[in-house]
Amino acid sequence: MNARSHAPSLLAALAAALIASTVHAQAPTPTPPPAPGEFESCMNSLRAPARAVGVSDATFTQHRQGLQPDMSVIDKLNFQPEFRTAIWDYLAGLVDDQRVAEGQALLAQHADTLRRVQERYGVDPATVVAVWGVESNFGQTFGKSPLVQSLGTLSCFGRRQAYFRTEFYATLRILQAGHITADRLVGSWAGAFGHTQFMPSTFERLAVDFDGDGRADLMDSTPDALASTANFLAKAGWQSGQPWGFEVKLPQGLNTSGEGRRTKRTMDDWAARGVKRVDGSALPPSGSAGLLTPAGPQGPAFLVLRNFDAIYSYNAAESYGLAIAHLADRLRGGGPFVTPWPTDDPGLSRAERREVQTLLIARGHDIGEVDGMLGEKSRVAIRAEQQRLGQEASGRAGQKLLKALRGG
Repeated sequence: MNARSHAPSLLAALAAALIASTVHAQAPTPTPPPAPGEFESCMNSLRAPARAVGVSDATFTQHRQGLQPDMSVIDKLNFQPEFRTAIWDYLAGLVDDQRVAEGQALLAQHADTLRRVQERYGVDPATVVAVWGVESNFGQTFGKSPLVQSLGTLSCFGRRQAYFRTEFYATLRILQAGHITADRLVGSWAGAFGHTQFMPSTFERLAVDFDGDGRADLMDSTPDALASTANFLAKAGWQSGQPWGFEVKLPQGLNTSGEGRRTKRTMDDWAARGVKRVDGSALPPSGSAGLLTPAGPQGPAFLVLRNFDAIYSYNAAESYGLAIAHLADRLRGGGPFVTPWPTDDPGLSRAERREVQTLLIARGHDIGEVDGMLGEKSRVAIRAEQQRLGQEASGRAGQKLLKALRGG
């Protein structure tokens, strides 16, 4: 993992998992409860190591009292579905018109705070708000797992116990310092929390008190969360006033093998190879960039600069970095990518996914709540409708399925 060292952001993970197509592993048998006294014995063994890293006995005792393991987090740790999520599906759910409109409204609402954040950390408002949107849907989706319980469980059972113990101790120090109360310290099953989903150890390194109340609070203080995000990006090497990159047009036949985010070439080199900005204009006269072709050379292509690497460090996935970068551009008034994705069945926005679910219910399918999350019940219904319609029964919902369902 990179600097944040945790599983993909809550919304990004949902976007990947819940719009996935045909291939997915079967969920394992639920993890059985631990043997009597096993969790208590493990917790007792963690007291001395916690003390050695700054957790007082009083703090440990307070938050250990009554703590019971949540073995469902072990199921989540062990369940690694082999989803095949096309980049056009992933981005369609994370960067849609609804999120752009909400983000632009929040840019205006928090303009003064964002201006001061930019003055201190050098990161522009649109990028900070884009992270906020992708990480927690602007504070609407935090996760519901109590961090002490989930990280305590992961510290005693399953894989990567040493890593999760570090995060468990950091959680206890956060509570000990009074930044956030235990009842408010909830997040993803793996421990990420707050408006922009920091892991506890990242919180300790990079969270800031921007509203001046003496506490760094990523749960209930939007100024603290926005400033902490900018601080993260600044520490990751953000270059003020520079773009993350831009879409380009590749010449026919350009060999893109071996190219990527890390393979930086000078702009002169790219220009000599016939690469131009997508509007046909020349590349910048200086600097270096890597070539990103997330769907191959026939799809949208991008030259990415140092600021893309800073975004990538927030969550080590190029698709995630592209979602943040593209949402930031859209918040500034930019449009969709010029080059279409190489598919005849583009992805669905969140509103369109909700429409698919509504149409499935109208056809008698029991899929649960209409929430835009195309989970297993929705995929079962989608497969049934695809069979009825003579389409490939992939379980993936795209524009072809939506149009067919609209037509009856």
